[in-house]
Amino acid sequence: MKANKRIAVVTGGNKGIGLEICKKLASNGVDVILTARDEKRGKEAVERLSRDYGLTNITFHQMDVTDPSSIEKIAAFVKTKCGKLDILVNNAAIGGFELSKPIDEKLLQQERAEIFHNNLIESYNKAVDCLKTNYYGTKNMIEAFLPLVQLSNSGRIVNVSSTLGQLQNLNNEKLRNELKDIDNLTVERIDDLAKSFLESVKDNTVEKIEWTDRFHAYSISKILMNAYTRKIATSYPSLTINCVNPGYCKTDLNYNTGALNVSEGAEGPVIVAFGKGGPTGQFYDRTQISFF
Repeated sequence: MKANKRIAVVTGGNKGIGLEICKKLASNGVDVILTARDEKRGKEAVERLSRDYGLTNITFHQMDVTDPSSIEKIAAFVKTKCGKLDILVNNAAIGGFELSKPIDEKLLQQERAEIFHNNLIESYNKAVDCLKTNYYGTKNMIEAFLPLVQLSNSGRIVNVSSTLGQLQNLNNEKLRNELKDIDNLTVERIDDLAKSFLESVKDNTVEKIEWTDRFHAYSISKILMNAYTRKIATSYPSLTINCVNPGYCKTDLNYNTGALNVSEGAEGPVIVAFGKGGPTGQFYDRTQISFF
């Protein structure tokens, strides 16, 4: 990796939207560090991108966003090898649910979608894993890499989000207004809300507290991640820190029931990652600024 080239780290980069983000960044001259929990799959992804597309500027580093020690290791690696980080793409995410019956991939898209929506199982353990990955994983990555991103001439952080993370999906008006008030909102309060949500899942009071209608853990994890993004963006105005909804893409997370392909989904995060300057603390719906 060359010090004068732009350097990017992409989480969850071995498949789906993450893999396409790595491919598009590398195709445009960025040196990419593709990360994944599974070392075998991560290395295979890098080899495939090199073999099929001639992309030799992608390297693999094992990392699990739920493991603080592995985040520390890759941050130390980037500091030693590169001295700075220009682009951090927090893409790794899980759904926070499972299905009570399998989906036959041979079925039509609409039939698969019906099975997907009608057979969801959401549990406390799945919710814990979901927030640990989607919210705390993103937060821990940003905290670890902020010093390196600040050393870049155009440091950018892109958090891959979802329309389910928009505040209109939060039914509790009091909490909705609290999360809108970014000037008075604190990171500690966002953490408290994450804990409160998990307690309500454990106590089976999610509906009583009026969190969300469905995909509770996934939606709340993205709502809190979005709030954290806005808050951290105000604290580091020299950086460009945004959320991007890639669109409803066919991925493992939604059992391939989405309408867009992963290449289309990667367009928004890559465009936001490449811009110089520009808005910060925003929510992009694919390639256009939308609302939190």
